[in-house]
Amino acid sequence: MADSFPKKEDLTICFAHAAYALGDKFTERKTGLSFVEIRDPAELKARIGEMDVVVTSGMWRNELLEGATRLRFVQSISAGTDQYDKAGFAAKGIRLASAQGANEKAVAEHALALMLAISRHLVDAVDNQRKRHWRPMIANPDMREAELGGQTLLIIGLGRIGQRAAALAKAFGMDVIGVRRNPEAGGGAADSVHAFGDLPGLLPKADFVLLTCPLTPETEKMIDAAALAAMKPTAYLVNMARGRCVDQDALIAALDSGGVAGAALDTVPEEPLPESSPLWDAKNIFITPHAGGETQHYENRIIDLLMENLGRLERGEAGLKNQIV
Repeated sequence: MADSFPKKEDLTICFAHAAYALGDKFTERKTGLSFVEIRDPAELKARIGEMDVVVTSGMWRNELLEGATRLRFVQSISAGTDQYDKAGFAAKGIRLASAQGANEKAVAEHALALMLAISRHLVDAVDNQRKRHWRPMIANPDMREAELGGQTLLIIGLGRIGQRAAALAKAFGMDVIGVRRNPEAGGGAADSVHAFGDLPGLLPKADFVLLTCPLTPETEKMIDAAALAAMKPTAYLVNMARGRCVDQDALIAALDSGGVAGAALDTVPEEPLPESSPLWDAKNIFITPHAGGETQHYENRIIDLLMENLGRLERGEAGLKNQIV
């Protein structure tokens, strides 16, 4: 593979995504660059040898590296990059950049929306509306809708999304505890910041536990049976990270036994979630289809990142925006 990045007139860019209209938005930029748009994994595998640049996320498979004879750069559409073989990229001289920041507002807002839906019993309200049932007023105060103000939110992962969620939570009057790999890096609006090793002592303090961390060996199944047992029985788990950060079987057991009050999951271990998954029938669970990062602005933000990084590659710069490899 040549050391120099291909000239613009020789560059072939591939937008590989099942849904996003990246090609349409790219055409609006009138860059003059050649591109193809692929929506099927089999076609991507068949044509990967034609591509200099691939813009993708969930359609990526590391087996593509074998046939990627021209590939020089992958612009990930997702902020998470656990699906990419970084060592394999480095060995082949292929650069990789994430989409960190493209959807931080959307993900943080989705997290707060899930917390509000739980607190204000909105799922029950939708069910009652479908049944044409006007719920009577509730005599027992403990069974009524709650307020976020005064409750404690524990955020695991204080990157850009976690810090954004902390700021929104503070606007609702919540107490916010943050956990991150390096507490000295700060936590934005969080009231305190702690290391991962402090988690067992922090879980019993939380009314909501929000995951916004990347998937790493340290965070895989971080929320296991022991972590769930440490939570209050009145607490809720909200996962905006990766499904594998939570031990699915342990969560179902905790929900069924009342060990925790409920969970809101935007990510699950296997996506799409199979019809046979026991998560569908778990008690007190609210599932959204990995929609937290969805926003009407997504395509344009991805293309902004792509154009910035293509410019840096053309100029021979060592660093990319959101560089991973």
